[in-house]
Amino acid sequence: MKRALVTGGAGLIGSHIADLLLKEGWNVRVLDSLEPQTHPNGKPAWISSDIEFVHADVRDPVAVREALQGIDVVFHEAAYGGFFPQLTKLCDVNVTGTACLLETIRDNRLPVQKVVVASSQVVYREGSARCALHGIVTPRERGMGDLTAGRWFVRCPFCSGDVASVPTQEDAPIAGDTPYAVSKAAQERLALSWSRQSGIPVVALRYACTFGPRQSPFNPYTGIIAIFATRILSGEPPILYEDGEQTRDLCFVEDIARANLLVAQCDGADGEAVNVGSGRGTTIREVAETVALALGSTISPHESGEYRPGDLRHLVPDLTRIARLGYASEVTLASGVARYVMWLRTQGNIVDAFATAREHLRQAGLVRRVGAEAVMRA
Repeated sequence: MKRALVTGGAGLIGSHIADLLLKEGWNVRVLDSLEPQTHPNGKPAWISSDIEFVHADVRDPVAVREALQGIDVVFHEAAYGGFFPQLTKLCDVNVTGTACLLETIRDNRLPVQKVVVASSQVVYREGSARCALHGIVTPRERGMGDLTAGRWFVRCPFCSGDVASVPTQEDAPIAGDTPYAVSKAAQERLALSWSRQSGIPVVALRYACTFGPRQSPFNPYTGIIAIFATRILSGEPPILYEDGEQTRDLCFVEDIARANLLVAQCDGADGEAVNVGSGRGTTIREVAETVALALGSTISPHESGEYRPGDLRHLVPDLTRIARLGYASEVTLASGVARYVMWLRTQGNIVDAFATAREHLRQAGLVRRVGAEAVMRA
């Protein structure tokens, strides 16, 4: 029987990985710090009694060393994520925490056979696009001048012409333009370089936007579907940044968990960064409308006249690499949202925490109003 350690195993993705491993006959240990922003009520009830639970921080080398004893495969899901203003903690958890885990395996010569790391598609500079003159290109990050003026569209980096979004392959440039993206890019590169040096296989899965039951309704900084749902349940409209026409791939958490198990059990992705998602692009406006429909609400999304510096305009992953290993998503956006809403209705009184968080983001400069900088300069 294989033994797995799932860091961050109380969270959305980690807990579903743990459940799937149990179902497949693995012996599972979970290490989780129970971050209060995500788990204000402590250890969640969904952690099975068949799982060995370790309440500890992934940055604690003593706790990590103990948790790694007897482990064959590590699923490293512990992370601090989203548009957070806490730069130090974000980088410390995501980068130093990963370094602590890998260093502990190496320095103690632990017989870990593979590490699967949770990366993210935020590492991409911008989603790929097709230019009529130059073919497939990677547009540059949109400048503050364009964003301040409300010019949302990306252009061909060679001729500045119009482009159309296409699926993004793993060899597209990575250059995260938000603190979270920077931390995930660093984590991914650290883990893959460690793999080459240590000889222990690592797979970095670049997750699409993941959602589903257990996505915390208490964390106003992560999870677009959770944020939209709590807003609507509080009688408030979902807030759209830019014009709401940004596209994202939203993937149901059980599909992401299956991808983790797949790459853990084969060697076809060892040493690589691999996209995983649904392969379908949806506009943020359509996401808001899908959530409202699932909740039986007629509340329409609200265009705020604001934007988030560093946000990608369009990003849909190319899944060719993981599809060759046998992966295909199974849950549609509509059915996944319906399942999330059904779960959310069992969570008691849900309070919208986004309004307060939004003000914090404004004060930190992570959310800005169109034209505001131009007015200040004038």
